[in-house]
Amino acid sequence: MDSERAPHVQEEDIEGADRGTKKKRVNNETKKKRRSYIPKFGCFRIEYDATGESFDMEVVDASGQRPKPTHLIITVNGLIGSAQNWKFAAKQFLKRYPDDAIVHCSECNSAMLTFDGVDVMGERLAEEVISVIKRYPSVQKISFIGHSLGGLVARYAIAKLYGKDMSMEFSQGNGNCESQISDQECHDRKYEGKIAGLEPINFITSATPHLGSRGHKQVPMFCGFYSLEKAVSHVAGFFGRTGKHLFLTDSKNGKPPLLLQMVRDSEDMKFMSALRSFKHRVAYANARYDQLVGWSTSSIRRRNELPKHLSRHEKYPHIVNVETATSTSVPEEVTTESKVSSGSGKLDMEEEMIRGLTSMSWDRIDVSFSGIRQRYLAHSTIQVKSYRFNSDGTDVVQHMVDNFQL
Repeated sequence: MDSERAPHVQEEDIEGADRGTKKKRVNNETKKKRRSYIPKFGCFRIEYDATGESFDMEVVDASGQRPKPTHLIITVNGLIGSAQNWKFAAKQFLKRYPDDAIVHCSECNSAMLTFDGVDVMGERLAEEVISVIKRYPSVQKISFIGHSLGGLVARYAIAKLYGKDMSMEFSQGNGNCESQISDQECHDRKYEGKIAGLEPINFITSATPHLGSRGHKQVPMFCGFYSLEKAVSHVAGFFGRTGKHLFLTDSKNGKPPLLLQMVRDSEDMKFMSALRSFKHRVAYANARYDQLVGWSTSSIRRRNELPKHLSRHEKYPHIVNVETATSTSVPEEVTTESKVSSGSGKLDMEEEMIRGLTSMSWDRIDVSFSGIRQRYLAHSTIQVKSYRFNSDGTDVVQHMVDNFQL
């Protein structure tokens, strides 16, 4: 696609969206000169970037006025995905928070670019977030929502953005600090606990393989055969660097696999500090029928911690368990199951990842699409990747919207 292509705006009637109203599109020659169609009741405004792929979605009222949103929501697609995968969910967020939120559906890691590795994708996402923030100076808060691999990419990106001022004001000096401390120290204090200079609120993942895809039925399509899981891990490079990261086969030069590095803070990458800075962390997980991402890895639990009794929620029929958890204390003794096979007594990688990630609180929302045709598409249905094929997941998205902290 021509990278010089001018951006364009698409606007959709809010009142007519649910009735199948024909979408009205307006093409613009430049960013400065925009034409818009304003329906009687107001509309969604979708502005695509210069490539025509990633887009921002906001609400324009009936008078043509654009609100000044204070909350930026970044959505991140999964493997071989695109920004369009989050379009349905973005609309639901704006219906609920029309004046306060703007949703940016990221596209910097789409299609085959998702094979480049979690780190490379995270770097690209961080750069994209910076560019979005510069376009919307009114935003004060930031939230991330990632589906599948997108959750891992978001975790890497927030570490890159943690404690950094993206407004470039620091280079111009500041007058808000005590004279006896250095400018650098003043800067660090001002942006400590922030993501790209914004207040971090929600970090939400949906069917994300937080513990990777190696062993322990983390990829259900392997049917629990460890020999098959091991064989696949040896050819993980078929999926590029991303495959090696997911199957934890990327350790080299004495460094542990990337996913293991991402449950620790290092001198230059504050993975845990960044994640901990969010007020609200949520993991949505398919309890059944997700053939790509297992229940344990997506809900950040040990297998013996998975709920035994599931019951459908009255309001959200496909949500079968809601667990608002506090920080998990690290057990003094390590179970036999968590030892490495070599008998060295060291924690295995999965156990270490669980311990790191559960050192902070997570809400866990378990989902089941059993009894419906779309259950075999559970990995996409939990996100409503396509309304036509995944509409049964609308209640899960609605739960996400209803419990979103503004």
